[in-house]
Amino acid sequence: MGRIAVIGAGMGAMAAAARLAVAGHRVAVYERTETYGGAVGRFERDGFGFDTGPGLLTLPAVYRDLFIKTGKQPLEECVELVQVDPSSRHVFADGTEVSLPNASRAGVVAALDEALGAGAGARWGDFLVRAREAWDRTRRPLLEEPLWPNWSVLAEREPYPAVPHKRLLRTRRATTLAEIGAWELRDPRLAALLDGYALAYGVDPGTAPASAAVLPYMEHAFGTWYVQGGIRELARALYERCLARKVEFVFGAEVTGVLEKDGRAAGVELADGTVTEADTVVGAGPWRLRGLVPGRELYGAKDLGPGAEDLHPGRVVVCLALRGGREPDAVHRTVVHAPAAADELSLFGPGRTPERPTVRVDRPDDPVLRPDAEHESVVLTATVPSGTGYDWTAPGAADAFADRMVAAAERAVPGLRERTLWREVRTPVHTERETGAEGGAVPPPSLASAEGTLHPSNCTAIPGLFTAGGWSHPGGGLAHAGMSGALVAGLVVEGPEFRGSQ
Repeated sequence: MGRIAVIGAGMGAMAAAARLAVAGHRVAVYERTETYGGAVGRFERDGFGFDTGPGLLTLPAVYRDLFIKTGKQPLEECVELVQVDPSSRHVFADGTEVSLPNASRAGVVAALDEALGAGAGARWGDFLVRAREAWDRTRRPLLEEPLWPNWSVLAEREPYPAVPHKRLLRTRRATTLAEIGAWELRDPRLAALLDGYALAYGVDPGTAPASAAVLPYMEHAFGTWYVQGGIRELARALYERCLARKVEFVFGAEVTGVLEKDGRAAGVELADGTVTEADTVVGAGPWRLRGLVPGRELYGAKDLGPGAEDLHPGRVVVCLALRGGREPDAVHRTVVHAPAAADELSLFGPGRTPERPTVRVDRPDDPVLRPDAEHESVVLTATVPSGTGYDWTAPGAADAFADRMVAAAERAVPGLRERTLWREVRTPVHTERETGAEGGAVPPPSLASAEGTLHPSNCTAIPGLFTAGGWSHPGGGLAHAGMSGALVAGLVVEGPEFRGSQ
């Protein structure tokens, strides 16, 4: 079979590498840093451990399928999956709190009715029914199939069945998540709940298409899972699966060019001048490939990707080493919602961050991540402008924003500052250094809409050159990255006629 060069060792790239190796190809992965996993990182100090990327896993079926099809050991024999229950606790601006059970629509409806008042749960439940319809309409073309060449399959109609709403003597339908919150949910707390799901995926609720309703639906329908030892353990297991399938990894190897011969990809050139020939090249992201194949149009009219003109979101992560043990009844994830949606929406504009951000507080009950039972590791995460929209290197900028995050988190964990032994603040600057993404941006998932909020296809205009990972179809997120690897493997093995798993 053929020789395949993979650029980068992120989750999507490793998912593709493992599948291609099982298909009989000789696969070599070239990673410019000294480790694997991409955005799925780990920070360790003094016996404390912290996930610096995703903290929870949705759609574990993506990785179950990957491990079944690349070896005899299923996913659950390689990592310990724990279903998180409640899936999340929410603290709203008015002080109202609610804990939502995992993967139970009826339980969520009852919890919201009890916490927010009669009728709130029914409105959220009805919204989830409509979100399911959007999911059913888009799941296969958006997630399980390669992107069609004309990109029109997702633009035939708005997949979210919005409820007619009368406003100013006109009947209108919601076209954005923010409008769903205002017109269909009709409660600022339910609107904040919806916004929180979008922000967790790096999506602006004010501009996200209504079809972004699939994001909360995925968590409610398929559950929320934690990997014991931290999500980094999933990256380790995938790396080890690649090694077992004879995938070669070369770390500290920056790819500086993609070779072409007779009009198709023919290998890669490294920063040290080494040239490696290959029959197929799998790249880490369209935005990066532009620099590796200068002067070439990769996607024609749909040549998308982050650039100076785009303000993609990033994340600030605050790792807190705490004295004192975790309370037995502590919730794994709490979302502390911003007081006003308008302030949150401003984070995607240039030059400023929200004064009171929405903050996700992760408190895993995991002895691996703490030195002993008398200490606790906590991770705070907020969605913010990337380095293309805000100068995170300015003196005091990172610490000032981290202070605001900690202040917000204290609404969920009283006494947080007094318990803090030390903290590590990580901004989009760290993300850029570790993943290479311009400005430290984090890719959002692809979303269907009348216009199409999509990432470029896994195929390119150069035969033999493919892309996998969050900046390619079907976009960002752990599950989406795994899907991109499956799509690339199918396209390489079966050719352009591949239409996804049946």
